Amino acid sequence: MTTFALQAQPDDAADWLDLARRAEAAGFAALYAADHPGTCASPFVALAAAAAVTSTIQLGSNVLNAGVREPILIASDVATLDVVSGGRAILGIGAGHTPAEWAAVGRERPGVRERVDHCIAVAEATVRLLAGDGMEKPRPVRERVPLLFGGGNTRLLRWAAEHADLIGLSGLGRTLADGHMHEARYHPDQVDAQVELTGGKPVEALVQRLEVTDDAGATYAEWAKLAGISEAEVALTPYVMAGTVGELRAKLAENERRWGIARYVVRRPGFDVAATLLAPADGPVP
Repeated sequence: MTTFALQAQPDDAADWLDLARRAEAAGFAALYAADHPGTCASPFVALAAAAAVTSTIQLGSNVLNAGVREPILIASDVATLDVVSGGRAILGIGAGHTPAEWAAVGRERPGVRERVDHCIAVAEATVRLLAGDGMEKPRPVRERVPLLFGGGNTRLLRWAAEHADLIGLSGLGRTLADGHMHEARYHPDQVDAQVELTGGKPVEALVQRLEVTDDAGATYAEWAKLAGISEAEVALTPYVMAGTVGELRAKLAENERRWGIARYVVRRPGFDVAATLLAPADGPVP
């Protein structure tokens, strides 16, 4: 069964709480908050507020920058979220990529090998703490808080295949010079290679673009120019989707057939389209 999670940030209290309620009512599996210290809200504060007005939707970071956070503080935040949400927390973690976040804590962003080593060390230490090794309180409601790894590094994907509960793929590659944007990894062969590294663990694809249109070809042609691949290739990737509702449903089915991908994350602009896709296929289309 196809599931969608929503990644969003609070603009103000009323809007954020309303969004959380609407996401749960629409059938979203999870509400995620990103982690970019200095440019967005604290994920765990935002998610704890959302917990107070929801009862079933999962709540997680997507994903924490392991490079600038200490395991004991991560574990305390995650366990507290699990307590106040009644056992709905997800620990999402990645190696980080934005140089400004290291600069803000008085450090220079390490190279790829160092970031990978550090991410693994922080993730493993945090999981141990959540299991009770070195952290007495708070104790999570669940025996194991699900671990979501987000990223595309080959070594980290192999590690996540053994240790994570869920692997988030985004179609993003090397960080560009601005420290925020990335090269696209949309080519189907690149998706094949990354999915193979996950070892059969559940994969959640971050949908970068999602549009209902009667002219999917023109939309894919425009996106293909930005990604540097052909229209046919971009039409196959799970990270961007365009077409009628029926065509979108067909693409979701093909993604599951080819890659086993049945879980997706959309950002706020994709809310209504994802909600439509979550509704019964024979139901009314908004």
